[in-house]
Amino acid sequence: MNDQPKTDFSPEGVTVVISRRVSPGKEAEFERLSSQMTEAASHYAGYMGTHLFRPVSPQDPEYRIIFQFASQADLARWHQSGTRAGILKQLEPLLQQPSQVEVTDGIINWFTLPGHNPVQPPPKYKMTAVSWLALYPLVTLIFFLFGEVLAQLPLLLRTLVVTAVVMILMSYVAMPRFTRWFAFWLYPKRERDVR
Repeated sequence: MNDQPKTDFSPEGVTVVISRRVSPGKEAEFERLSSQMTEAASHYAGYMGTHLFRPVSPQDPEYRIIFQFASQADLARWHQSGTRAGILKQLEPLLQQPSQVEVTDGIINWFTLPGHNPVQPPPKYKMTAVSWLALYPLVTLIFFLFGEVLAQLPLLLRTLVVTAVVMILMSYVAMPRFTRWFAFWLYPKRERDVR
C-alpha cells in the first residue's frame, strides 16, 4: 500500500525502514497517526516519499514504513523536529514493543519485491552482480542505438545524457524486473519466509 502524497524514491536518497508491532485493536489509530506523520514529513525539505506496508501474515505481523529523504542532513532535521516527537509520543503507546529502525542509502531501493516487506537487503555482492547484469545491456543498447549521435556531443554532455537515461531505466524498468527474475538468488525462500 502506498497512500502517501509523494513517492519519488531515488537510488541516491537516504532511506529509513521502520518496523512496528501494533497492539491488537489499535490498528486504525496507528494508521491514522502514521498518515499524520507522513503528511507532516512531506512538508520538510528533502522529503522524497513514503510507503506503508501492512502486515502480510500472522507469521510477519509488523507494519513497515519506508520513507526517504534526499540527504542525511534533511533526515536529521525531520528526526529532530518537535512535530515528529509529538506524533511519536501518541504512537508509542499503541505498540507492543519499541520500533526497529534501519537507515540505508544507495541502491538498496532497487531490491524490493512487490508484496514483500523489504527490511533485510540482500548481500552487497549479490546486489552488485544483479545491478551489473541490468546495467551492461542497457548501456550497450544505448551506445548501439545512439552511439553516432552521442559521439558528436562534448564529453561532459554525453556522460550527463547517458547517465541520466541509464539511471531512469535502471530505477523504473530494469531493476524491478531483474529483482523479480533473480529473487530466487537475492532472497532465498528460507530468508523470504522469516522476514
